[in-house]
Amino acid sequence: MQSARSGHDEEAESLWREILGTEPQHTQALRNLGTHALQRGDNDEALKMLEAARLTAPTDLFVLLMLADARKTAGETDGEFEAIQWALAVDPLYVPALLKKGSWCERQGKSLSACEAYSRAMTHSGSEAQWPGQLRAELGAARTYIERNSRGLHNFLAAEIRERLEELDSESADRWREAASIHAGRSGPYPSKSEQFHVPRLPAIPFFERSAFSRLEVLERNVDRIHDELAAVLERGQFQPYVAYPPGEPVNQWQALNHSSRWSAFHLWRDGKPIAGNLDRLPETAKLLEEVELCDLDGFGPSAFFSALAPKTHIPPHHGETNARVIAHLPLIVPDGCRLRVGFEERQWQEGKTLVFDDTIEHEAFNDSNALRVVMIFGLWNPLLSDADRHVASVLAEGRRNFAD
Repeated sequence: MQSARSGHDEEAESLWREILGTEPQHTQALRNLGTHALQRGDNDEALKMLEAARLTAPTDLFVLLMLADARKTAGETDGEFEAIQWALAVDPLYVPALLKKGSWCERQGKSLSACEAYSRAMTHSGSEAQWPGQLRAELGAARTYIERNSRGLHNFLAAEIRERLEELDSESADRWREAASIHAGRSGPYPSKSEQFHVPRLPAIPFFERSAFSRLEVLERNVDRIHDELAAVLERGQFQPYVAYPPGEPVNQWQALNHSSRWSAFHLWRDGKPIAGNLDRLPETAKLLEEVELCDLDGFGPSAFFSALAPKTHIPPHHGETNARVIAHLPLIVPDGCRLRVGFEERQWQEGKTLVFDDTIEHEAFNDSNALRVVMIFGLWNPLLSDADRHVASVLAEGRRNFAD
């Protein structure tokens, strides 16, 4: 071993052969002689030594994978796979063996099996920062293959169902477009995850049909009046940072936006409490919002505010507080390059046209433009809750506060 580490390969091989002369089934000697032979291109010798080493140590993972390489070089396709499978029988999660299986399946045109093996290898390799140096290139290639195959499969599936989707309403069509993405591995399911108050057994619907909220028409008809009042507030510079964690609180994904004017707000109602001074500054907007049935839930609503997102600013993925309500965005100032992702779906704001979504589904917002984006955000009752449901939700929310008090 010392000779090999010093680069004296011929001397090392001579010494290993001396050992075999004394002990013909010495695994380490057979393994190293096989490896040396493979490295110098003597594949017949490599096969001879590695096959013998396997018989003496049938669970030696290094021997099995070296044998797979030797059989591959010899053109023994089935034999190569057999050796890989022997290794996986010893350890089904052995990453080098999974990578070799993925490569074998890839060369045979078995794309789904290749992706399965590669994906398992990626899962058990940790983050990229944890990848071992000797496997980094192979893991990178595996990731590229998975991405390429996933994209191709998704395009194929989308084309397969395109005509069928034309027979469905928009909500059902969106469901099956997302199903194709999940089936192809392009995305995963996006469940509802309420940070505080969760109503079970409500479906996770990313964007709601606008027709379910007829009272929004009063806001959209008067969007110019709202815009005029907003302009006065913007001119006076009365917006405050939306994210404002005190010292000592964990900020997690909000580090870049904590106490930053890049995402700022002007609140009219906050967590169920009116901001009297702000409401007085926007009397027309306040009056219009009174005609919309805002979610009135202790600690969560009514809630209404203007949200300003600076140019080139990203609001990271996050979840809302409760699925008893849904969130409405009335876009007021929207330059090109602004978008909102909720779960699988992505929409662009259009000035004066309200978007309603379930914010307990992972969502994020982007302003990729060079100008300010402003929307009015307010909470509405989830339309899937009956009046009786709303009453029970209110009793639960108030009960928690009363118990704590």
